[in-house]
Amino acid sequence: MIIKPMIRNNICLNAHPEGCREEVRLQAARAKTFCKRLESGSINGSAPKPTHALIIGCSTGYGLASRLVATFGYGAKTIGFSYEKEPSATKPATPGWYANKEFDRLAHEDGVFATSFSQIDAFSRTAKQKAIEIAQENNFKYDLVIYSLASSVRLDPDTGILYRSVIKPIGRQYAGRTIDVFTEKFSEATIQPATEEEINNTVKVMGGEDWQLWIDALQNEGLLAPEAITLAYSYIGPPFSWPIYRDGTIGQAKLHLEKTAKLLEKNYGKENGLRAFVSINKAVVTRASAVIPIIPLYISTLFKVMKERNIHEDCLDQMMRLFSERLYQKRGVAIPTDYEGRIRIDDLEMGASVQNEVSSRLARIDESNLHELADVAGFRSDFLRAHGFDVPGVDYEREIVSLE
Repeated sequence: MIIKPMIRNNICLNAHPEGCREEVRLQAARAKTFCKRLESGSINGSAPKPTHALIIGCSTGYGLASRLVATFGYGAKTIGFSYEKEPSATKPATPGWYANKEFDRLAHEDGVFATSFSQIDAFSRTAKQKAIEIAQENNFKYDLVIYSLASSVRLDPDTGILYRSVIKPIGRQYAGRTIDVFTEKFSEATIQPATEEEINNTVKVMGGEDWQLWIDALQNEGLLAPEAITLAYSYIGPPFSWPIYRDGTIGQAKLHLEKTAKLLEKNYGKENGLRAFVSINKAVVTRASAVIPIIPLYISTLFKVMKERNIHEDCLDQMMRLFSERLYQKRGVAIPTDYEGRIRIDDLEMGASVQNEVSSRLARIDESNLHELADVAGFRSDFLRAHGFDVPGVDYEREIVSLE
């Protein structure tokens, strides 16, 4: 069969198997180039590095980029969890199913230990037990644990209750301009405020409760290495996005992540030197960012400004900088954080000059000057590539013989 992207309301409903695999290969090659720079000493040649990394939410976005840098940049052995749909006789799998398989193949080809679990719910006790068993069987401890889940639902393993997250404002309705990145048409979007139950459910799904359960489980089994690092990822963004993001339901969940990081350090910092952080990352294209009002337009404009200044970064660029300039600098150097104890790699995005230019463009952008002021094509390409489409070097007119 020939597979073309099926897109409805800025949501892609399918994936291209070979495109997903090729995208991982391309990113792995970039990470290997980064590794050569590390080995040459041009980037922190004598710095510490991760050896055994657990990536919870490993198949796309920042989770996959973290794993690529850990394995192909630093040679770390990795275990990854993400819940994916397998292919059927007529439908492709989710993008992460192909990404995980290709990642494992590439790592094994290079002689590096890697195991991905695509059919175990990362929120479950089963996932935590599997991570424990692998460490015990192979006689190692985790020195890096990255929590990068981006699920919209969570099944509580204790109660059996299924919680759903929502992207809504709090306290008042939100009205904002947005764009369909495929039709390039502008529209006004209005979102009603979240109920108290929706706020609590979103924190339950996207907050730090499960992150803490993971760290508790590993620590209880003595499987966190001395001075291990654990991180979760977050975003702050410009003030005009806060009503729908930072001050909305997602923001409440992200604040809970920040509180959890402090609690983890309080609980285990003295015991074995655990260091827990939330890393505030740059805006990138994700499945969620494509459907949040104002965000596609903001990101498209941001991309244009940063590319014009040659400071644009994708997920992999961000993670290479996070690892080399924040987590693993020279030995004995403290990891730099802001006044809240957060790691910041959104610094280039949030620089005053960049933000002033983006704000100026957003104030006057419309359908007549869209391509002059914003990079909608870049947003669209990143979105498609996350699903295996628009990947350089892939023949999309070639018949797909197997969906495996």
